Amino acid sequence: MTYNLLAVDPIDPEAMALALAGCFGVAVGDVDVADPDGGPDARNWDAPVSCEHRSVFGDISWSLDICADESVTDQPLESDLAVRFARAVGTTVLFPASEAPPSAYWVATPEGLLTRARLELSDDEPPRYAVTAVEAPVAQLPQALVTRFAEIVREQRPDTPLADAFEASVQRMRESAPQAQRSAFDDSTGSPVWSAKDSLLAWERGIVQMESGWAPSGWYPAELYRERLQARDVLADLGSRLPGDVAVLLGETLERLDRRFAEATEEDATGILREELSGDASPDQVPSGWWYRRPYPAPWEQT
Repeated sequence: MTYNLLAVDPIDPEAMALALAGCFGVAVGDVDVADPDGGPDARNWDAPVSCEHRSVFGDISWSLDICADESVTDQPLESDLAVRFARAVGTTVLFPASEAPPSAYWVATPEGLLTRARLELSDDEPPRYAVTAVEAPVAQLPQALVTRFAEIVREQRPDTPLADAFEASVQRMRESAPQAQRSAFDDSTGSPVWSAKDSLLAWERGIVQMESGWAPSGWYPAELYRERLQARDVLADLGSRLPGDVAVLLGETLERLDRRFAEATEEDATGILREELSGDASPDQVPSGWWYRRPYPAPWEQT
């Protein structure tokens, strides 16, 4: 298994080897720590754990490429290794997040804090690393803005079995329809069928994330919640534009999802949610039903 860690402070190679031995549960002699530009004769090529370290610039001092071969019994997740390693060497460590933005990283501190970070590289040669933001204060990164990362929440893709089943069923309907009727099932971007699939996916994602307590981030941007409600608005207007069987299927799927939405929210008779999400929109501009039910507490207010 391979790992990529970035250390805020430089680390003595001997301390690095000792820390990695403890992290993987192997003897210190079974850890090869080396500068990749150094002489090959100094390497322990048979070591089950290897670490190549490079000096980098900016808020980060070291880049570590770590590999544990199959003989190593304890092969932790990258997050677990980062937490163990940060504690063992006494410095803050970063590792890449799974989301798409290349700046998305996690930070592990020697005290055990694990939080999000935004890591950016300059265009300099060599590039400089800058940790520009974190989701919780990190003592070794005092210059980083403490903020929430809405772009990370947008990248989260919870399972959507009902939307997936709807898409598969529509595809089967299209394939079984007479050739002359297949154009009604066109799902090119902007078509009614495409809009139904796209908006249903968004609606189910919002409900799944609400049911999970807004996991894994623990909060939800108000703008994204508004977009989920707008997706439901789109679905409400699509029925007459879809092939009959598709419209029926969509209605059945929405009935199940809307019931779950109602169970996860409370009536908002005061219209507070509508005011928060719609700004100065007058009541006659606001869609119905779901805009008058509110998650408590509002996920964009959570800390």
